[in-house]
Amino acid sequence: MAASTLSSPTTRTRSIVYWTATVLIAAELGVGGVWDIARIPYVRDLVVHLGYPTYFLVLLGVWKILGAIALLIPGRPVVKEWAYAGTFFVYTGAIASHLTERYAVGEVAVLTVMTVLTVLSWALRPPSRRPGPAVR
Repeated sequence: MAASTLSSPTTRTRSIVYWTATVLIAAELGVGGVWDIARIPYVRDLVVHLGYPTYFLVLLGVWKILGAIALLIPGRPVVKEWAYAGTFFVYTGAIASHLTERYAVGEVAVLTVMTVLTVLSWALRPPSRRPGPAVR
């Protein structure tokens, strides 16, 4: 009984950090996805300057919105794994693009924080949000 009492604050803290990171990521993906699909001038100009075609924004935006949904809904742990991987690739790819083009380098800090939050959310996710052992 004493062991479960001692682990309770740790479990609660872990849950708070997990949900905080997850909600922040999902919110950024959701808002960013809508902005991408709408091709708002700021985002469009940024993407063009980085060398990507504007139609890429629609594809990226749809996947961001789907990723945000996947991270928040219950169940579907394999889909969540794909969403985490895609999110990680989006943020690290954006970091590489910004650094390579030396454009809007100030955004690298924000992108780095989002990458860290993605890894934190992935690492702290509860067992119910993790895929089980592979079926052979």
